[in-house]
Amino acid sequence: MIFDSFDSIIKNKGRIHLSGIGGVSMSALAELLLSMGARVSGSDRDHSPVLEKLSALGAEIHVGHLASLVDGASVIIRTAAIHDDNPEIKRAKELSIPVLERAFAWGLIMQKYETALCISGTHGKTTTTSMASHIAIEAGLDPAVMVGGNLPIIGGGTLRRGSHRLIIAESCGYWNSFFNFYPTIAVILNIEPDHLDFFKDINEIIASFRAFAERTPKEGIIIVNADDQNAMKSVHGIDRQIVTFGLSEKADVYARNVQENNGFFTFDVLIKEEKYATISLNVPGRHNMYNALACAAASYMSKIPGEAVSKGLLSFYGAGRRFERKGTLNGASIIDDYAHHPSEMKATLDAAFSMGFSRVICLFQPHTYTRTKAFLDDFARELSRCDIVYLLDIYAAREKPDGTVSSEMLASKIENAVYCPDFDTAVSLLQETASEGDLILTMGAGSVSEVPELLLKLNSATARH
Repeated sequence: MIFDSFDSIIKNKGRIHLSGIGGVSMSALAELLLSMGARVSGSDRDHSPVLEKLSALGAEIHVGHLASLVDGASVIIRTAAIHDDNPEIKRAKELSIPVLERAFAWGLIMQKYETALCISGTHGKTTTTSMASHIAIEAGLDPAVMVGGNLPIIGGGTLRRGSHRLIIAESCGYWNSFFNFYPTIAVILNIEPDHLDFFKDINEIIASFRAFAERTPKEGIIIVNADDQNAMKSVHGIDRQIVTFGLSEKADVYARNVQENNGFFTFDVLIKEEKYATISLNVPGRHNMYNALACAAASYMSKIPGEAVSKGLLSFYGAGRRFERKGTLNGASIIDDYAHHPSEMKATLDAAFSMGFSRVICLFQPHTYTRTKAFLDDFARELSRCDIVYLLDIYAAREKPDGTVSSEMLASKIENAVYCPDFDTAVSLLQETASEGDLILTMGAGSVSEVPELLLKLNSATARH
């Protein structure tokens, strides 16, 4: 059965069931469907504040997956973590209820917008999507936003409803999910080896991004990083308008008069030798210059005034888990970051070391066995830059261990590393070690994000006594 619209379901008061509704993208999708007037139900493995929020908005929420939950539903949307052996999916197929992948459902909705700015890349998608959202809001465009991290300007969530003129969407290439999107402006920030549990090699990854870029219409625009060889290779010869950005004048949109102050950059954006905007970033790191330049290029092509770009980026202090300041412990700053690839780690550590801390103490949780095994030496190289390294067990996510890689193996490659078998051990060591002027950097894409809150509770308990 070909499914092409939610309109008739909403009109006829049908029910849309989301299996795995608690995830970042799925919960945002549920919220958007509710705002469109849809009847929404959903299930997830564990209870969470996200489920409470959706319930308060009117969704019918269930903890746990049961076949009976899909009875009477008009369509099922599932996250990538929900497989064919899930009882809800098995029942849906028995009843011939359409089952859609999450990205496909987003693509259906995306087609309703006049302009779809889709931001892709191996790294920087969430930050760049967030930056672009700040600019569009500053310009008064009332954008819809779908982003992979909590963003304060849209209420601390991952979704802004907006009008049907413009949608700004983070676009992930894992499992080629961005093949379901319909960009009118496609951004490619960078391309590196990653997700090697799905992609065979870098050439297959480049081909995937090329296919994504080709999803733009003939009159569409592709924004690409001129300083990234793989990104440029992905768009070579494509019959679309290509606009490049970078740090040198070989790009169409480039930086000049660059100044750095403790890791924070100010620079002019030039287009065809004319100044378009002056940007002062309140997020650290040279990598964020690239993210800002990508936004500037997309904004220029969307006829957004340079002043809105300057003001929008000046108001951006980061998205959730992207070099996010959490508080202090023993006078040490606590910063939480999502970096889980060696290149992301390098960018985060470059920013950290440029900020004048006495020491950088890193608590890292590797993410997935395949990534850890593929980049073991690269992780070791980057982590060896830190003054002290604490390593949690690998966060399995969708994978199962095969005994060929572990955090202990990674620790053995780093002179100043200590393996921590659990959060309690890590928190205790951080409390003993950290002092005034240090940086505690919690890093990884898994449950390590819970540690800063544990450290802050320790701080509060110490203050009370």
